[in-house]
Parts: sequence; structure tokens; C-alpha cells
Amino acid sequence: MRRVFNKTESVSIMYQDSTSTQINEAMQRAYAAFLEYRRKSGQEKATFIRTIADEIEALGEVVIETAMRETHLPAARLLGERGRTCNQLRNIAEVVAEGSWLEATIDTALPDRQPLPKPDIRNLLVPIGPVVVFGASNFPFAYSTAGVDPAAAWGAGCPVVLKAHPAHPETSEMVAGAILKAVEKTGMPAGVFEHIHGADFEVGKALVMHPKTAAVGFTGSFGGGKALFDLANQRPVPIPVFAEMGSTNPVFLLPDALDKEAEKYAKMYASSITGGMGQFCTKPGLLIGIEGASLETFSAILAAEIRQIQPVAMLHPGIAKAFRTKRDDVLGQENVTVEAETVLSYGQDDGIPSVASVTAAQFVQNPALHQEVFGPFSLLIKCRDKAEMQEIVEHLEGQLTCTVIGTEADLSEAADLLSAISLLCGRLLLNGVPTGVEVCAAMQHGGPFPASTDGRFGSVGPHAIKRFVRPLAFQNFTNYLLPDELKDGNPLGIWRMVNGQLGKA
Repeated sequence: MRRVFNKTESVSIMYQDSTSTQINEAMQRAYAAFLEYRRKSGQEKATFIRTIADEIEALGEVVIETAMRETHLPAARLLGERGRTCNQLRNIAEVVAEGSWLEATIDTALPDRQPLPKPDIRNLLVPIGPVVVFGASNFPFAYSTAGVDPAAAWGAGCPVVLKAHPAHPETSEMVAGAILKAVEKTGMPAGVFEHIHGADFEVGKALVMHPKTAAVGFTGSFGGGKALFDLANQRPVPIPVFAEMGSTNPVFLLPDALDKEAEKYAKMYASSITGGMGQFCTKPGLLIGIEGASLETFSAILAAEIRQIQPVAMLHPGIAKAFRTKRDDVLGQENVTVEAETVLSYGQDDGIPSVASVTAAQFVQNPALHQEVFGPFSLLIKCRDKAEMQEIVEHLEGQLTCTVIGTEADLSEAADLLSAISLLCGRLLLNGVPTGVEVCAAMQHGGPFPASTDGRFGSVGPHAIKRFVRPLAFQNFTNYLLPDELKDGNPLGIWRMVNGQLGKA
């Protein structure tokens, strides 16, 4: 049970962990809804998803004020995040309404083929069942109650059972109310959305292990995501867990770029490291450069910027405590040097903007330095030469992002390095910062393990829908029995693959 206070702490609202009975009832309702919702047309699902966006916007300023109180995030950030959330809902709705994402594929019959006739076979993607989604702490809108995981599941034709994050339950309740209004307005089946509270791990375990759960969506820590992944694989019938678990997002600073623009990149990265108090899964946690005057200039300017960053409260006391523990662990390692930390005062729950450094040789030898520190901290790794930089790549695990800072001259000599880096990540950036994830079809937000549990999929943009579907083939079906997407004449006018040719015929 959690007690959440209002701004003046004069009123509290109680959110009790859901019981096993309540969880079972929610899952049963979700499965009953699935049997109906999976048959809804793309247009009907799209209308539902768009209406959710409308209802979230109709909540007005009160939901922003509530989220500010619960998360310590500023109004501007939350307004932008709410806008992103509604945009991604509408983006997925547009794709679902159009229908080509279903990958309808048709191979027509050849009854006279020798030595055996060829049957008529048609295939498309179908929903898998109720999806359990765990709300994230660092994005109370975009990765929570009506975030991209629920939007993708609804787009696929799957009901959502959402476990609110205990750090912002009141915000989640308000958004849940908006979703339920959309359910009622659009005539969707009751159970297409279920809202669960639970700070205890047993609540999450019960949701993952329930026999009606078909998949899990999660954004958060490696420990949390891996625990859910392991549970899902212990079930009598294992299910997929799509967990985005963060990463160190290494940045490779090539020498000619620093010779020319060290100050520009130092200031750019001071802002990226500390933006949102470092509470983005794409925060650059490792900076890798080659020793020399330009790297020293970069380091000095970065340090000067970091010292003047104003600390603010982190999302909740638990995250602040974990940040300080992990930061102190890194700083306590042998041969790690503190380059800078903020000179401005900070409170108990504030982040401490800081940067440290270590040699490449020490980094390679010490796995403790490879772990993510979630918060406003980054580690600068100093390499003697390009060979050591290549060695760093070989010792890194899977990442959400990798970034290369380099000129044309740098890149002309870095083909092998770029090739090796591309094996590590889901998104490879050039001369930018990894923070800021554009919501679009081409975005890949996910990467090789341990950045996520399944690097084949991302959790941003319309392709996220494909996590919650499976292919189903229909053989020798009469035309009227087929889904509209597979019928002769293409009544929906979608793009389809027919006998190896992509078109709308």
C-alpha cells in the first residue's frame, strides 16, 4: 500500500496493491475482451486509439500539475511528453487504419502444377492476446498508462492490463480514467483496458505468470526487466517479454572532430548528460576518446559546464538513492578520477551532475565500470590510440545507441570501427546526441541484449505493433471466409504481396 500526498500534504490518497483475486478477474476480463476486440476493423481500432488521445488532452492542466507533484519533472517537460504521447497514439492509429502493416501475403493456387498441385495460401499478422504493460517511472505519459506499449498492443488488436508505476499512481489513475472514457465512447468491449496497482514484486509476478497473459511490455532497469523475462520463461507456456532495459550509450570521440570543435561537443554533451537529471535511457554514460591536447580541451570544457549545472530532485527517492550508490561505486573503483561535479548546492533527493575518467586499460579490466549509472553522470575513457578504442568496442555489451563524433577525415579511416560499433546497438548516430527519441516509423528504440530482451523489435513508432502479433496462414479458404485484408479484389485497398509482387491489385 502506498500513500500519496498532495502539494500541501494535507490530503492523501491510498493505492492498495491489487490482490491475486483482483488480478485474476482483470486478466479474465481482458481475455474475454480479446475474443471480441481482435475482430474489430482497423478503422474501429484507430477511432478508439485516437479517442484516447483526445480524452488525455481533455484532462487539461490538472494532469500536468499532478505529474509535476509526483515526479518532480517541470511543466515544460511534461507538456512536451503529453504531446508526444498523443502524437504517437495518433501515429499508430493512422497506421492501423491504413492496414498495410498486417503484411498480407497471398500465393494463389496452381491446380495444374506437376507433379503436385499448389494450394491457395494466404497469410497476415494476427493479435496474440492480453498484453501486460508495466508503467515506467521516468516517462509518466509516454511509457506509462497510455504510452507506446499500450498503444501498440491496442493497434495489434490486444487488450492491455496496465500496472501503474508506484512512483506516479495518481497520474496513472487520471490517464486510466481518460482511457475508460474512450472505451465507453467508442463502444469497445469492457476489459480492453484494465488498471492495476502494485508496489510489491508479487503483483508483477502474478501478472506475468497468469495463464491468460500473452506478452509483457516493460521499460526500466536491467534487474526489473530480466526478472520478468526469467519468470516468463518459467511458465508452462513461455511468453515473450519485450523489455527495454537501458544502456550506457557510448560516444566515440574521433580526434579530428575534437581538434576542430572540442568546445561545441563538450557543451553539447554536458547538456545531454544532465538533461532531465540524466534520467533518460539514452543518456550518454560513456565518452571514449584518444589522449591528446584536443581530448584534454574537451574534458576541461565539459568539466567547467558540469560544475555549473543546477541539481534538481530526481523522479523519486528510490532513484536518487540508487544513483548515488552506483555513482559512489564507480568513483570508488581503483584509478577512477573525478573530473568535475556540480559546485551548486543539492538536496538529499537531487541528482549530482558529475563526470569522471579512467584509462582504457583500466576500463577493459574492470566490469564494474561497464554498468549503467542512471542519473547525471558520465565516465570519460581515455585511449592511447585507435587500437585501444577498438578494444573498448569489443568489451561492450548491447546498447540502445552508439554515437560517433567525427569529420570526413576521421570517418575515412574508421570503417572497421564503425562496422564493429554497428553490431552493438539499435541506433547508430553521427555527430549528435542520443537523448531525444523521434517518434517515427524509421526509429529503432531497442538493441541487442542487455539493452533489451529482443533486439529484433523496438518500442517506438508503428513497428512496435509487431511485438504483439503472430503470422497466421489460411489454406484453401473460400473467399467470403477470409479476413478482408486477404480477400480477392483487395476490398480495403491496402498494399499486399501477391505471388511475389507488392501492390494493391
